[in-house]
Amino acid sequence: MILDLLPYVSNWNAREDKELHLDLDAVRSKLGTFPILKKEPFTLHLTNVENRRLLIQGELDVTVSVPCDRCLTEVPTALHLVIDKSLPIEPAQGNPKEERMSKDPQEDDHLEQLEYMNGCQLDADRLVYGEILFAWPAKVLCRKDCRGICAKCGANLNETTCSCDQTAPDPRMAAFQDVFNKFKEV
Repeated sequence: MILDLLPYVSNWNAREDKELHLDLDAVRSKLGTFPILKKEPFTLHLTNVENRRLLIQGELDVTVSVPCDRCLTEVPTALHLVIDKSLPIEPAQGNPKEERMSKDPQEDDHLEQLEYMNGCQLDADRLVYGEILFAWPAKVLCRKDCRGICAKCGANLNETTCSCDQTAPDPRMAAFQDVFNKFKEV
């Protein structure tokens, strides 16, 4: 959803709460595609602070389906997202009624790097996408005692037991094991 921020940038101390609906149906990244299972409308608070800063604030909860890091079972993962952005506002030279997001070239470069901003247009879906990536868990487990999958046959060890040899030699000692096997008497 695209929001036009010009009414908030050009009006001194303007404040409004916008109820938004997330249009994202999945989180796509280099790690894969993760479907969004639950999303609800959220409120985005837009505040012009004395024509110096535009505050963008809000909170929302999203549930994403993420595979377990050990057994690859899909796990519904709840993410609580807190949006708290502050963007600079400066009046344009010559016309005091005309406002823009910044007059400092370094700040303009910074604003261009914000993927969710296009001039005075805010892409709420891209803003939330960035917050999802920021809140992404480092490790997802289906349960604390997840046993994972068998390295040899691929069986999910939480659901079944396999007959594979579970003793795995230390890979640092593999060279010694080869020497012993080579000179083993028959």
